Amino acid sequence: MIRDFSEVGLKAASLASASLLSLTAGTAFAQERAQPETAEAARVDDIIVTGVRGAPRTAIESPTPIDVFNAEQLQQGAQTGVFESVRYLVPSFNLPARSGGGSSTVIATGALRGLNPDQTLVLVNGKRRHRTALINSVSTLYNGSVGVDLNMIPSSAIARVEVLRDGAAAQYGSDAVAGVINVMLNSSAQGGSVSVAHGRNFDRNDGRYVNLDANLGLALGEDGFLNLSYSFMDRGASNRAERIADSVRLYPLLPDGSLDPREAIIDRMVTTNYGTMPQVSNVFGANAAYTVSNDLELYAFGTYGQRKSDLSWTWRPPTNITVLPEIAPDGLRTLTVIKDKDYEAVVGARGALAGWDWDLSTGYGSNVSDWENYSLNASLGPSSPRHFYIGQLASAEWVNALDVTRGFTLENAGELQVSFGLQHRWENYTIEQGDEASWIQGDYVRPPGQPFAGQPLPPGTQSTPGFRPEDEADVSRNNYSVYGELGWNPTERFYLGGAVRYENFDDSAGDTTIYKISSRYELNDWAALRASFNTGFRAPSLAQQAYSATTSQLRDIRGTGVAESLRLKNFQVNSPEAIALGAKPLTPEMSENLSVGFTLTPFSNFVLTFDAYQIDVADRIAVTTTFSPIDTRLSADGVTTIGEQLQAIMVANGLSPDVSGQYYTNAIDTRTRGFDVVATYKYGTVGFGDFDFSFGYNQNETEITGIIDNPPELAALGDIVIFDRSKQAALTESLPKSKISLNGGWTLDRLSANLRLTRFGEYTTRHSSNPALDREIEAAWITDLQVNYDVTDAVRLTLGANNIFNVYPTKIQEPSADLGNGMYSGLAPFGFTGGSWFVRAAYKW
Repeated sequence: MIRDFSEVGLKAASLASASLLSLTAGTAFAQERAQPETAEAARVDDIIVTGVRGAPRTAIESPTPIDVFNAEQLQQGAQTGVFESVRYLVPSFNLPARSGGGSSTVIATGALRGLNPDQTLVLVNGKRRHRTALINSVSTLYNGSVGVDLNMIPSSAIARVEVLRDGAAAQYGSDAVAGVINVMLNSSAQGGSVSVAHGRNFDRNDGRYVNLDANLGLALGEDGFLNLSYSFMDRGASNRAERIADSVRLYPLLPDGSLDPREAIIDRMVTTNYGTMPQVSNVFGANAAYTVSNDLELYAFGTYGQRKSDLSWTWRPPTNITVLPEIAPDGLRTLTVIKDKDYEAVVGARGALAGWDWDLSTGYGSNVSDWENYSLNASLGPSSPRHFYIGQLASAEWVNALDVTRGFTLENAGELQVSFGLQHRWENYTIEQGDEASWIQGDYVRPPGQPFAGQPLPPGTQSTPGFRPEDEADVSRNNYSVYGELGWNPTERFYLGGAVRYENFDDSAGDTTIYKISSRYELNDWAALRASFNTGFRAPSLAQQAYSATTSQLRDIRGTGVAESLRLKNFQVNSPEAIALGAKPLTPEMSENLSVGFTLTPFSNFVLTFDAYQIDVADRIAVTTTFSPIDTRLSADGVTTIGEQLQAIMVANGLSPDVSGQYYTNAIDTRTRGFDVVATYKYGTVGFGDFDFSFGYNQNETEITGIIDNPPELAALGDIVIFDRSKQAALTESLPKSKISLNGGWTLDRLSANLRLTRFGEYTTRHSSNPALDREIEAAWITDLQVNYDVTDAVRLTLGANNIFNVYPTKIQEPSADLGNGMYSGLAPFGFTGGSWFVRAAYKW
């Protein structure tokens, strides 16, 4: 593996910077001023808890870039989740429309600074949040990533979100390569709120959604609180497909060779899944604490959520071999229903002992995803069931942590904060097989008189066959870590911090030691420098190691003219098939992260910041190309085909040759460089209201600095490219190269408004082998508007629109003749369903 890290060394720690990102201006009720676009910019006194330990510190005093978003800002524009809101609040955060592909489109999958979603650590109240069970196994972008599902936290439970835009693995452990997102829950002991929102798309009047949010604060005696939250979301489907062409024949020809008369009357708007999927969710949350004494506080918090997602798959016409006329004479529409249950509970105690502050906690979180399929197994014939249980994915994490810190006043040497801690983490990942009928190969053949008469039919349910017995998995591991951290203020103007952490995993992730050094220096009362240098890592997820799924096709594998069942698999890394093709145990991704910048506050209510960063990541985990026994390209000997050589490899290892697949491996080294520029200004008038303005800009580029050599097991295949150009482009060109955010907030008495303009820069989609099919996607401006009116001090009405000018991304092709879709890239950063409107009513007490 090639490593091309910069020779920055520890001397980078002597630099210092301050930064912020542009936020959408939130608006409180009429008696409150409009919230600033960027919490760090206009609320320089915001107290933060992420990235620092010990004495209270404001965001502007942090030695590393951090942003604070309050609940009002997150609700701006009636977004459907935290990640959807952060997409517009943080210029370096990307959330493509359908980045997951397949089942992983169920969750929002976004990432900081051009890296993968699982390279950003997510915390809730400062504690590590568990991952989802769904792995991105389809899309080229973010393939293999297993993120955190923040939509399983009630939006009404969130008091604020802190985003640390810097590597912090030495402080928090694995995954904090690009940064940390810390969700802080509502801790109010009184009052409450209820809000209802409804909206639809401009085009076709689809995409209907209803959101209901409620929150209630209760006092626990005089020394505690219990805060309860609930969120309900019902989102309807949106679809941008068009009618399929009249020239496409949907029914088999009649025996006399003429067209079936149903061709003239069938509804040719057959594709209904080219947009967003229907989802319904119910999510509950609780946050509580009770002060026992001056030196002891008990706390607990948790969430529980249920969600049902309907994945409608491509319509299959009567001419398709898998569509049995006895069951589906007019075509087959298949549906996969994913039912998620997600819960997490954390309990702990914190206090003071002998001058040291301590925090001891234990938390357990789990995500269970049950899959059902409504279609048929054609190989079972007309007696095939129509409803199948196709399996379950589940993940769980149990985290135990102790954190200790103490501040010391040094004689003639300033203030010193000493912190250390221990953590144990247990992880588990399982795959459960589906009903036998969902994956079995039946012996039904089409009878005489039907198309495809006498031919066998492919096994399993349509679109998403069930998990087979050989796909099942139950893997666990333990992780132990210890860290130490020092923060020193030798003078009021200078800060120097350092952290070191040792991590040990009892699987192939092994052990590693990482560190971080950060510094901040105030040049004067209005200018400061700050910087950090850190090493980090991300341990391979259990899903990346153990995920396996199988589909099948009928293909002439051996060139005999006889169709056989060809299995298409995601190989488990330790499976015999993957090992035969050169797979090795996965090891951690390692990183080096340098960030430098400055902050300027030359006059009241104005802030200008600049932050530059470079992130080198070695041994990034990626999925290989698909190895197929029917690959007809010539192999290294110039005589046999690659497919024949693959069959020979399988047979030589005692394996069946009728399998095609791919696996995850440590494959690629990358370097990401970018910078953020932000300016914010607040201005108050007499009689004309108060104004908040902000400008934010991010530029981000990633290059590949090294690619693993083909393993020796594949030498006979010749120059096969195991990471093709589309997979490489997913890392370097599939995200916007830049983002601009312009925001203006205005408040006058009971009326307030916010106007937001966001420019998403250009990006590229590349074909795996044919450059002629590459497409350049043009930059686009998106405009959002929201107007609020406070009917009373407790009641607010809101009217707004997202993408008010109904902008669509660049078309990459005309609608496909046979399905009417495929016009837009699934990576569109603002979706491809156009604009929408919404109304919201809120009541607070």
